[in-house]
Amino acid sequence: MSKLKLIIQREFIAKVRNKSFIVMTFLSPLIMVGMGALIYFLTQKNEEKVKKIVYVDDSGMFLKEDFKDTKTTHYLDYTAIGIAETKKRVEAGNYYGVLLIPQQDSLELLAKSIEFYSKDSPGMSLMNSLESKIESKIRNEKLNKFGIDIKKIKASRIHTDIKMFNFSGEESSKLINGLKIGVGLIAGYLLMMFVIIYGTSVMRSVIEEKTSRIIEIIVSSVKPFQLMMGKILGNASAGLLQFFIWGIILFVITTVASSMFGVDIVEMQTARVPVDQIDAVKQVTAGDKGAVIIQEILKLPILKIFVLFIFYFLGGFMLYSSLFAAIGAAVDNETDTQQFMLPIMLPLILGVYVGFATVINDPHGSIAVLFSHIPFTSPIVMLMRVPFGVSWYELVISMALLLVTFVLMVWLAAKIYRVGILMYGKKPTYKDLYTWLKYKG
Repeated sequence: MSKLKLIIQREFIAKVRNKSFIVMTFLSPLIMVGMGALIYFLTQKNEEKVKKIVYVDDSGMFLKEDFKDTKTTHYLDYTAIGIAETKKRVEAGNYYGVLLIPQQDSLELLAKSIEFYSKDSPGMSLMNSLESKIESKIRNEKLNKFGIDIKKIKASRIHTDIKMFNFSGEESSKLINGLKIGVGLIAGYLLMMFVIIYGTSVMRSVIEEKTSRIIEIIVSSVKPFQLMMGKILGNASAGLLQFFIWGIILFVITTVASSMFGVDIVEMQTARVPVDQIDAVKQVTAGDKGAVIIQEILKLPILKIFVLFIFYFLGGFMLYSSLFAAIGAAVDNETDTQQFMLPIMLPLILGVYVGFATVINDPHGSIAVLFSHIPFTSPIVMLMRVPFGVSWYELVISMALLLVTFVLMVWLAAKIYRVGILMYGKKPTYKDLYTWLKYKG
């Protein structure tokens, strides 16, 4: 046991003293925040570009108010000069495109014959906006033909804001649901990245010791299983330390940012509030822009998420790291690892895709539940489900299956490790790995 402890300490100290580890520990959160800020800035700059769109309405149905200018789109009526001259001016000038509304005998034919010309392929949001405007106008014209009063239809429209509660009476909200999705996706994605980064780190460490022949000296005094477990636990400890530091830095940055800038909660809350109540809402919420998000975050099961993240991080990391260590022991150089990496990476990638595809829409659906119990995907998928509330019996089943599979995989990986670590000069195959698994002793 003392030898295992020494190996863990050695691996941990060697990892945390590495210059790249120190730099990336403190630099990575700043890079992540900076990338987010850059994406937001570029998005805003992209939206600042005003698109000039001219339209030619040969149908005579559309009015100027049907094409209202927005922050990013301006509409110009070129009906008087005709489509041929309009195209020439648009091609020669600084215009985005031309919308042609032809004359047709029926509204149905009109809806299918409208054309849009542009120098470049238009974005989906722009086309959706144009189609929405045209559909609304044609629909109103059709209602008029049916003798239906459009004013009454507009007056009958009402917005519904459903208040959400669980059966214990605790109130929920759309914002907290969005936060749950965000927290779950971030936790699952971070775990995948940590497993890949630190798992490959274990593999490289084994390959370096093997190629330098220092491993022959080490195994003369330490059992291969102890050496493998020491490397896995040492790297896992370094990974947890790095994660804790990242969490503290990101928490400080987001807290300061939310208090300084906040999120425009007022606009979010007043967007669907009657006009006569907007002022009252603003008075209540004007000083709580950042506080609202903090309060919503505190409603999440933070302690439960934290504890389960540690468990699934350690379980998932040790499960996959044992396989990475076995691969490192089986090969002589990193190039030879490529043939064995795909079967290990596939479950991780599958877990992320299943989480993104199913947990967001239905966190308690059969697919999400199934993959949150499969040991090779449960560390990722279950973490994505936890913010939405998962029963304890599901967690117990998932955790028990992960532990049992981890023990089995470590036992199998150790059989490959103890043989492969002293094998040189031969590129191993899957048949060789199977043969090593059958060795006794």
